[in-house]
Amino acid sequence: MEIKWNDRSCEKMNIRKNGDVVYLTFPSLEMETAIYHGFSTRVGGVSEGIYRSMNLSFTRGDLEEAVRENYSRISSAIGFSAESIVTSDQTHTTNVRVVTEEDRGCGITKPRSYTDVDGMVTNVPGLTLATFYADCVPLYFYDPVHRAIGLSHSGWRGTVGKIGKVTVETMTREYGTKPEDVIAAIGPSICQECYEVSEDVIMQFRDAFEKKNWSSLFYAKADGKYQLNLWKANERIFEEAGILPQHIALPNLCTCCNPEFLFSHRASQGKRGNLAAFLGIRE
Repeated sequence: MEIKWNDRSCEKMNIRKNGDVVYLTFPSLEMETAIYHGFSTRVGGVSEGIYRSMNLSFTRGDLEEAVRENYSRISSAIGFSAESIVTSDQTHTTNVRVVTEEDRGCGITKPRSYTDVDGMVTNVPGLTLATFYADCVPLYFYDPVHRAIGLSHSGWRGTVGKIGKVTVETMTREYGTKPEDVIAAIGPSICQECYEVSEDVIMQFRDAFEKKNWSSLFYAKADGKYQLNLWKANERIFEEAGILPQHIALPNLCTCCNPEFLFSHRASQGKRGNLAAFLGIRE
């Protein structure tokens, strides 16, 4: 399968294969041996049809037994227990939950006790944070000084609300994290060339970001639509939060450009499964 990389100047993600399962990692996060992480692809699961094959959503119409088998496979491939997972409940908010041992298995082995959570942070070893994607932006955070992590889902609404900054602020409040210590990454998601939006969306970005940044975040087309750069917007948010530029791994893989390798809502017109980002602290 040919993969289209968007920007060769960025740190290219690693393609890892364990058995039949193919997943992605960031070189910068792999260097941090106290944590484990990964980002799923469509390859190596048992789902069929529009969910082929590594679908990690229980709510899009796929067979529950297939999704559970997919979780078993992806967790084994990356190296953690499916029972350790704590899942988000994504509704495009900027709500960030502090995850504790009591949350272990939420969304996998037991129902979630919370709603409307697009970001999570924890300092509990052996818990695996999981958030879900099919074009929106995965945001990874690791504080090696206080051994704390964060994982957040940022669509255009979350980006306008700067959930990346909210996540760092939550880690600072809860664990004493200093932004300059954070190792961060922006995961596979839709690129600017694929992401057309209407003017009402752009108006909110104009309100959220300084005018000097507008030219790097969006441009107008002749038909009154705009092309929006969520990658650059989240990079700006990371820097605004105090994360050092040299500590930010940027994306170079678009979900919409690679619909056979990664699920894309736009490319499939909504007929798809979900990818997942995973992040945990080793016990």
